[in-house]
Amino acid sequence: MKEAVQAALDKVRPMLQADGGDVELVEITDDGVVKVRLVGTCKGCPMSQMTLKAGIERFLKKEVPEVKLVEAV
Repeated sequence: MKEAVQAALDKVRPMLQADGGDVELVEITDDGVVKVRLVGTCKGCPMSQMTLKAGIERFLKKEVPEVKLVEAV
């Protein structure tokens, strides 16, 4: 599952990098929670929660059905 999540994040990454941000995979729990770290301009952006939930989480759930939740750490 880790490889599939990383591949999906690699597809999202160019959009984040275009705005000066990025995302790093931190951990995947046994119950399908993906923990990521937003970096660059995403780290302090007031829209980061929307990016996380409406963008990254939705895309990861579509690409990797085992993903139940995405959290920023």
